[in-house]
Amino acid sequence: MPAPTLQELAPDGHDLASDPYPVYAALRAKGPVHRVLVPGSGECWLVVAHDAARAALADPRLRNDIRHSSTWQSDGGHAVGRNMLQTDPPQHTRLRRLVASHFTARSVAELRPMLEAVARDLLDTLPERGTADLVARYALPLPVTVICGLLGVPAADRTVFHDWSGELVMPTSPGAAAAAGAALTEYLADLIARGREGRTSGLLGDLATADGLSSEELLGMAFLILVAGHETTVDLISGTVHALLAHPDQLALLRDRPDLTGPAVEESLRYHSPVHATAFRFAAEPLDIDGTRIQAGDTVQVSLAAASRDPLRFPEPDRFDLRRPTRGHLGFGHGPHHCLGAPLARAEAAVALRLLLRHRPALAFATDPGTLTWCSSTLLRGLAALPLRFG
Repeated sequence: MPAPTLQELAPDGHDLASDPYPVYAALRAKGPVHRVLVPGSGECWLVVAHDAARAALADPRLRNDIRHSSTWQSDGGHAVGRNMLQTDPPQHTRLRRLVASHFTARSVAELRPMLEAVARDLLDTLPERGTADLVARYALPLPVTVICGLLGVPAADRTVFHDWSGELVMPTSPGAAAAAGAALTEYLADLIARGREGRTSGLLGDLATADGLSSEELLGMAFLILVAGHETTVDLISGTVHALLAHPDQLALLRDRPDLTGPAVEESLRYHSPVHATAFRFAAEPLDIDGTRIQAGDTVQVSLAAASRDPLRFPEPDRFDLRRPTRGHLGFGHGPHHCLGAPLARAEAAVALRLLLRHRPALAFATDPGTLTWCSSTLLRGLAALPLRFG
């Protein structure tokens, strides 16, 4: 009998994208690991409990390289190069080391004046009174501008780049995803070629002339940093503002206590989990995950969203609380593949939130929050738009 999809486990008429948490809670009540069907990808073991998730993320027997899958035939048609999410130590360690210094807390601190300048410029375009979509006007262009500037993507190309990356992470159709992958591959290959000729500045130009990266690895590195460097942060910024507006007491607390901006971002990472689940992992050998036997070649996915709402780790997990101890949330993963860009994402979200509340203090939903569209994919979940009323 085939495994059920998460949608099939939801009550009739329930919008899983808008609120997947009751389904996760029901699964978690029955056990930490379950067999589910992921449409378009096949069956896998889904880990939904915090301790089991944390252990699985650090288990070296679960590999990211798809060639450990029992059903592997090819890497698929939409891959752009070969990146860190598709490799394991020692290859993963080597690739990560080449860029890690650019995403340390110290490096990000040096970027803060630039982050604040970009945020202020965007805030100047928002109305003091009236309505606007916070995603399109603020949450999206801020991280796109920052990561493209860091890597050396020309300003004129940033909109179309986001269109391509958005199609890849939340595809509207297999054909559209394939076309976006081909277009982005061609674009990045040209950008890398310009970097090797000294015609591109920024991190990508540095990587293009550095030793230790094959052409395929360089293409994959550029793709991963560009896409992961902004898609998830868009969802983090908009999701944090949504959570605060949906919890007026917490918004009032933050207005009184701006020092809680950092904790607000951490609680949002736990509560909304923009990276909803990990990339698939594959068992290189038989193993147990909290009592469930996983066979060699089986596919495993860790639900970071479900794990971060485990009541055994976070009491009253469905309550948004800025004063909650969030240590141990899995919003950025755990283990060797813990998000390399976490310091940058945290800084961008904190700057965006602090300056938004300072320069546009009167905020409210411009539409019924129950009608907002949440978009989700195998990995990500976020708001398509967030119409707000200012003034």
